Amino acid sequence: MKTRRIRQLMKGALVLAVLGLSVAFVSWKKDNTTKDYHKTAETQFVTADGNKIAYRVLGDKAGIPLVMISPLGSAMDDWDPAVTNGLAQKYKVIIFDIPGVGTSGGTTADNIPDMTKEVVSFIKAMGYNKVDLLGFSMGSFISQQIALTEPALVNKIILTGTGPKGSKGLSDLPKFLAAAAKLTPEQVFLGSFFAQSDFSQTAGKSAYERVQQRQVDRDAPVGSESFTNQVKAVLGWAQPNPDALTELQSVKQPVLIVQGQEDVLVPVDNAISMSKSIPNAKLIVYPDAGHAAFFQYHDDFVQKSLEFLGK
Repeated sequence: MKTRRIRQLMKGALVLAVLGLSVAFVSWKKDNTTKDYHKTAETQFVTADGNKIAYRVLGDKAGIPLVMISPLGSAMDDWDPAVTNGLAQKYKVIIFDIPGVGTSGGTTADNIPDMTKEVVSFIKAMGYNKVDLLGFSMGSFISQQIALTEPALVNKIILTGTGPKGSKGLSDLPKFLAAAAKLTPEQVFLGSFFAQSDFSQTAGKSAYERVQQRQVDRDAPVGSESFTNQVKAVLGWAQPNPDALTELQSVKQPVLIVQGQEDVLVPVDNAISMSKSIPNAKLIVYPDAGHAAFFQYHDDFVQKSLEFLGK
């Protein structure tokens, strides 16, 4: 009789434990569901220095916002939603088009310093006096320049696909553009942003599919005039500059540098040099990855970026 009673108690405890785990799993699943801000965020406009700037706000978190600055040839919908949505779970993320790009008015500047002034004007027009920055490629050049010319505006910086002024290999950009002239948009995306391995190319195809997901109120593609001016700006940044690394020593903000080991547009040696020059920098190099390493390793990138921003 006593043994039967013990068995009944054990069976009851087991049922309660299973129910408890089930409730916990449902709660965990609910809390960890990623909201798709990227696909549904409304396109809004603000006037900065006479230009009508298109932007979207992803997420509804308070505190310092994260402003993301696009690379060469990219508009708002060219970000990987796995990155933007991941970051927007914890931070207010702002994506936008610089003048002349996408649905923004105005003309695209043909040099990084003037682009920088326009981005600063946009941030201030939004009413912010302190922001975090995430810059990709050309956007990382602009982010660096903001840190140098408007340091009080910047809290923390994430740079990816990056290099200092005079970056080695960056002046080869016209060769890459010529080789890409007859390729499809997907082929350009895969060839420019990802390594040649099957692993990286497969990740690239998944990223390309994610980038196409937003179809309603999709941003306009970058026009030829804007693209030409952006190329001029990047090539201007690529001009040899013996003082570039010394200049970066004045950047006091925490900086997270993220690069692909196989980046052919801005070779990884540039990021390594930067990480040694910026006093408070941390470097992450992803293996078997190209220019858009943070698209390929999006889960790890989001986790590490959130940890960096949250410190």
